Amino acid sequence: MTPIIVLVVEDQESIRRFLRVSLAGAGHRVLEAGTAATALRMAAESPPDLVILDLGLPDRDGFEVLRGFRTWSQAPVIVLSARDGEADKVAALDAGADDYVTKPFGVGELHARMRSALRHRSPGPGADAIVADRLRIDAGARRVTVDGTEIHLTPLEYKLLLTLARSPGRVLTHRVLLREVWGPDATQEVHYLRVFVASLRRKIEADPTRPRLIVTEPGVGYRFADV
Repeated sequence: MTPIIVLVVEDQESIRRFLRVSLAGAGHRVLEAGTAATALRMAAESPPDLVILDLGLPDRDGFEVLRGFRTWSQAPVIVLSARDGEADKVAALDAGADDYVTKPFGVGELHARMRSALRHRSPGPGADAIVADRLRIDAGARRVTVDGTEIHLTPLEYKLLLTLARSPGRVLTHRVLLREVWGPDATQEVHYLRVFVASLRRKIEADPTRPRLIVTEPGVGYRFADV
């Protein structure tokens, strides 16, 4: 199996060393950068399969690196940062990050987030059919079933569900979901999401009061469970 190339962008040597050992131990090829300039140069010379990005870099804000990287690459980016405020999480995800992990972090959690991000960016055969727990979405036929029974969804419910389900394990912000489903003029209408997510949960969740498929990320958005 070809090793995954992971670019670690982190100015703290101790964290880079920890990540180097952990990632190499999992069979990945690790590239390291301590500054934004080095990160962008290395990414251009050896395009990574996945990027782990700290926001607090000495020469440039991590958001600039993320936006610059996104102009030419769709490789997954996981932000790894001590900034734990909702505003920073939303800004990073809106700028194109696939996930956001706060420091201190567990290596098991980070590896799980990496696997999820890589699956999302590299759909396998049969990607038109999405299966999660009791739910099956046949995108080609626009057909949704729960435990084999077809359920009726309105066009907007279907579009919202498909948008979420095509990014399993990835947090999609309110702004991203509203733009994708309702259009660019609706990015402030968060109440649309609350109403439609509640309706979807009633139709697809075993227990809508304890959802497993559409998970709320408070103040940020929603995540479709990677199950």
